[in-house]
Amino acid sequence: MNIQQFRFVRETIRRNFNLTEAARSLYTSQPGVSKAIIEFEDELGIKIFERHGKRIKGLTRPGEAVAEVIDRIMREIDNLKRVSDDFARR
Repeated sequence: MNIQQFRFVRETIRRNFNLTEAARSLYTSQPGVSKAIIEFEDELGIKIFERHGKRIKGLTRPGEAVAEVIDRIMREIDNLKRVSDDFARR
């Protein structure tokens, strides 16, 4: 589990479940995003996304809970960066 996987999940949701758009906005490859999300799901032991074939259609119920946690974690990471910047300016 790592921050990059959190970013991939969050951006996939933000881009209406379009992995190509998520990858483009994160300056990476679509296969890389797809693989990282699958590895994350495997590590958690749950499916985050509902799929139809290779297409992501939405969030599963556990995926909704995971997305909320990821949002909180990412906000806290932003807070850490702000604290660091504040102290660096002093």
